[in-house]
Amino acid sequence: MGSVRSSGSSGWKSTVAGLLVAFAAGLLTGISANEYDYVSFQSDIGSYQSGRFYSKPPQCVTIPPDLRLCHSVGYDKMILPNLLDHETMAEVKQQASSWVPLLNKNCHIATQVFLCSLFAPVCLDRPIYPCRWLCEAVRDSCEPVMQFFGFYWPEMLKCDQFPQDDVCIAMTTSNTTEASKPQGMAVCPPCDNEMKSDAILEHLCASEFALKMKIKEVKKENGDKKIIPKKKKPLKLGTIKKKDLKKLVLYLKNGSDCPCHQLDNLNHHFLIMGRKVKTQYLLTAIHKWDKRNKEFKKFMKKMKSPECPTFQSVFK
Repeated sequence: MGSVRSSGSSGWKSTVAGLLVAFAAGLLTGISANEYDYVSFQSDIGSYQSGRFYSKPPQCVTIPPDLRLCHSVGYDKMILPNLLDHETMAEVKQQASSWVPLLNKNCHIATQVFLCSLFAPVCLDRPIYPCRWLCEAVRDSCEPVMQFFGFYWPEMLKCDQFPQDDVCIAMTTSNTTEASKPQGMAVCPPCDNEMKSDAILEHLCASEFALKMKIKEVKKENGDKKIIPKKKKPLKLGTIKKKDLKKLVLYLKNGSDCPCHQLDNLNHHFLIMGRKVKTQYLLTAIHKWDKRNKEFKKFMKKMKSPECPTFQSVFK
């Protein structure tokens, strides 16, 4: 969980209930975010504008369950427009959805706190941004994972725009050592996927195409794993044209030396998801095609009518 801290102060602690926030006589003092007086907040919201102009006045709203990125962040209410200038909940959901697969990779313990401080900022009488060092810590741990999927740290989250000598969102001191260590990097990130129906569906929504596939062989090429299909059936074509399916080759970006246990045995079918980056088709998720698995069967039912937000990548 995150905490709010100011320059030169080390006494701010986080609680499971939420961010400790409030202003009194110009000094920051802590109360639970869930106990914040949202009604009085509505009448003192002008400072949130910060010279920006929106079609609707800022408002405090409940974080909906289908905002998967932030629904479990530890507080119940968020401000709209958010700190990324998304004015509607539909826009927030649309943009936040593409970060959920990264959150599931556990590349940094503070990933959710950092992202949700921007996508779903807690309701306050002034905007509080994440600390610059927190952004840098999450970026340095998570960008290597993002690069497996052909993404780089986006301009919209450029760390030098965030404060380092002002009140800002941080992690507790007790978490910083653990938070600085990247996790889940032993296995290639596109291969390190849970066989959970919701997680598979999230990858489907964030991927451009999906195929049922038999694999002929796997080679190493320029630091990548090159995956040559034998048989393939399109489930979601996206950017792939039918005429290109015959000569389709997939790449596991930067994956030549990391293990992908799904590729140890090529004698069965796979569910393959991916996206096109420049001239390459990158593998973003791989699962054994296993109809006997309960979670896989649940996913197949959901896939017939997936409830995906309109995908617009925030990484471009």
